[in-house]
Amino acid sequence: MTARTLLATGAVVLALVAGTTSVDLATGAATGGRAAAAEVTPATTSSPVSNAKLKRVDGLELGAESITLRRGDRTVAVASMRNGSATVELFDRLFGTPSRTLTAEGDGGRCLPAGTTYTWGGSLRVAALSEPSDLGNSLEVRVLRDEVRSRTGGIVELSGPDGVQVGDDVSDLIDDAPKRDRESLGSGDSEAWQLLLAEGWASDHPGAGTNGVSALTDGTTVTVIGSPMPVNATRSC
Repeated sequence: MTARTLLATGAVVLALVAGTTSVDLATGAATGGRAAAAEVTPATTSSPVSNAKLKRVDGLELGAESITLRRGDRTVAVASMRNGSATVELFDRLFGTPSRTLTAEGDGGRCLPAGTTYTWGGSLRVAALSEPSDLGNSLEVRVLRDEVRSRTGGIVELSGPDGVQVGDDVSDLIDDAPKRDRESLGSGDSEAWQLLLAEGWASDHPGAGTNGVSALTDGTTVTVIGSPMPVNATRSC
């Protein structure tokens, strides 16, 4: 991996750092009309997810603006990235006590926002921002491995949209993606990419690129999946 690729990967990582019932945890305050329009899909109930249902979770999919917990093909819960406290509390119940790091704005990099970063099993990293971003998200999420253990010892597979996982070869997706949805991070003979998997978190700022959930690759192998993660952005932060 080249120095440029390592720097890009490090910056992205630092910038974080169900049954038949779908539960929408998007009860936090949304900012502006765009935020209200981008709420997670309607829920069939507002009651909390029971521990019994969480024990059955075997999959987590990171979307552009929400996180879906599943048991097989069934949705157990849909957690909004606009409500950081509720989503972190849900993950605590599912995965157990995380490692935790407090950061001030700029700690670890000038684009790193203030907040608290939670990491479960070295696999799932969630940065809860002290203040929601201009986009409306109160969380930044990074998937660093393809699975993590739940607090009860079960394996929960981690993926992005369409089942893309860390460790997958996505050469076909890279080749088929339009130029606006991919960005080369490699140099010389070293190949590395950022690939947009699903669009979200629209921004009116010039140079913001196309935002959403993206994959970083070393060669054509996925190393990180994250959201929000803009591709082809020309702004420095």
